[in-house]
Amino acid sequence: MDFDINFNSDTPRYQQVVNAIKDALSNNTLSSGEALPSVNALCSELKLSRDTIFKAYSMLKDHGVIESVPNKGYYVANDTRKVILVLDTFKAYKEVVYHAFVNNLPKKVIVDVQFHHYNIKNFKTILNNSKGKYYKYVVMPFNHKEVPNVLSDFDNDKLLLIDWNMHAKESNNYVFQDFGKSFYEALKDAASAFKKYRKLILVYPTFTFHPPESITYFKKFCEAYHFKYKIITNPDEFLVAKGEAYISVSDRILGMFLEQCRTKDLEPGTDVGFLSYNETPMKKFIYKGISVVSTDFKELGAQAASFVNQEQSLQSYIPTKLILRESL
Repeated sequence: MDFDINFNSDTPRYQQVVNAIKDALSNNTLSSGEALPSVNALCSELKLSRDTIFKAYSMLKDHGVIESVPNKGYYVANDTRKVILVLDTFKAYKEVVYHAFVNNLPKKVIVDVQFHHYNIKNFKTILNNSKGKYYKYVVMPFNHKEVPNVLSDFDNDKLLLIDWNMHAKESNNYVFQDFGKSFYEALKDAASAFKKYRKLILVYPTFTFHPPESITYFKKFCEAYHFKYKIITNPDEFLVAKGEAYISVSDRILGMFLEQCRTKDLEPGTDVGFLSYNETPMKKFIYKGISVVSTDFKELGAQAASFVNQEQSLQSYIPTKLILRESL
């Protein structure tokens, strides 16, 4: 084990010991039932006080990660379980998923988080290196032809796909959000707010990895409710104009929108409208509140945790809903 204690760190030294042991469990340097160094031995090795080591071991014991045997010492608990959570990127709403996932798991479950960044080499490396090392696999897939082959090597009862219905089979476990029909229903709820604008514009930048079915259902909505509309894929063409409402799948565009509103002296929610995709903790505080269309990411994370906690299959869609605020 690598106990790399940083004596200048703001992280308490006992917490550094706790983190080191959890990291060792995640990367399989430690395994269930394995003995840990004695308190005295670790004190001597790390040049730390007995109280520091004892506090670290006590925390791990309270969390069910280790157990003590009288006159023998400390051991990794036999029922400690390791789970891998593979996300695309660590955006603000993914942080909500992560915390909801972790907070709904027993403390004895060790979570290893990895990010593939929509890179198939990263995805292959993460999944191939994790085979047989984890109790459950919670994976956020993406649109690439090689993804199904990588996922096919994992047992269905141990694999959960989350977020986007991409490459899922009928037999897979999943917790998805709906970027199509549910998005359409959320737009219907915003129809009365849209009526004060002469045109609706969907900003769908080419750099986004947002599922394209949202474009299809945006068109269907505009045509069904007789709204003039436009779709912008080049951010350089995004020019805010009075009387228009914008729907964006990228938070970069939200920043551009607010900057242009300030420059052109346009009032969001009055002169122009804005509907952002994906709720984040800050959007209700930004400029009197940004309207969003979003799934419930806390619920997504909680349901993913239920797959780890229970020995049963799971197939669920989390609905997409409208949260109307001052920007629309």
